[in-house]
Amino acid sequence: MKKVIFRGVGTAIITPMKETGEINYPVFRELLNRQADGGADAIVVAGTTGENATLDDEEHLELVEFAVKEIAGRIPVIAGAGSNNTAHAVWMSRECEKIGVDGLLHVTPYYNKTSQEGLYRHFRACAQATGLPVILYNVPSRTGVNILPETYRRLSEIDSIAGCKEASGNFSQIAGISALCGESLTIYTGNDDQITAALALGAQGVISVVGNLLPQETHDICQAYFDGNCEESKRLQVKYLELIEALFMDVNPIPVKQAMRAMGYDVGECRLPLCDMDDTKTERLLQVLRDYGLVG
Repeated sequence: MKKVIFRGVGTAIITPMKETGEINYPVFRELLNRQADGGADAIVVAGTTGENATLDDEEHLELVEFAVKEIAGRIPVIAGAGSNNTAHAVWMSRECEKIGVDGLLHVTPYYNKTSQEGLYRHFRACAQATGLPVILYNVPSRTGVNILPETYRRLSEIDSIAGCKEASGNFSQIAGISALCGESLTIYTGNDDQITAALALGAQGVISVVGNLLPQETHDICQAYFDGNCEESKRLQVKYLELIEALFMDVNPIPVKQAMRAMGYDVGECRLPLCDMDDTKTERLLQVLRDYGLVG
């Protein structure tokens, strides 16, 4: 069995911005410590939720380095390093390894929409570029391409490919990955509304958006299941379902950044082309936050 990078909740942390659009590092420090001290089992930096698509390379690496230094080994730090340009993904992987991250997250190449063989060769090149464990990230709704279970099986034979963030929302696919890969690939769901169900199919946790708001509670959904208390895990999953759904009423990370602002964290707005929701959606989000006691 390969080493498991983490079990439980890996929070895909947001990137706070100043009004000028620059990264707000004092607030980022606050968010990182809130996660590390508040129940998160890992941190994913510069992923989709961290707006990696609008970070330039210098910002991306500065953000990752800041997180590594601030977390200081308390929990694993996993860096987004993916690209639809294999050479760039390899370069970013090596740079993140120099910084000292604990693992890498590699998304499927977007827009190019490569074949399954192309996916295999891309991820193999990324995995062989460093000595770090790699988590593959499958999110067809955003990239336009799906990693099939058989391709996962081939990739799981590569020693440094340790896991996958499966955000297809397809339970049959998760079951197929579990059946074909077994202990050679750690599965994490990328869907907060499916944590308990994914755990039942062999997943070891979630790479989470709602964890930004509720790191301990999201951890508890997983831990209850690990402890054999499936009913408690299910109860918590259902309890937070409305909140989770509210965080996806618009494109991630728009709602979660607005939610964090409403909770008193000066995280700023998303960078364009993402922008705040309209008044109707914003009021709906605020009402859900009030219902959960997260804002007054």
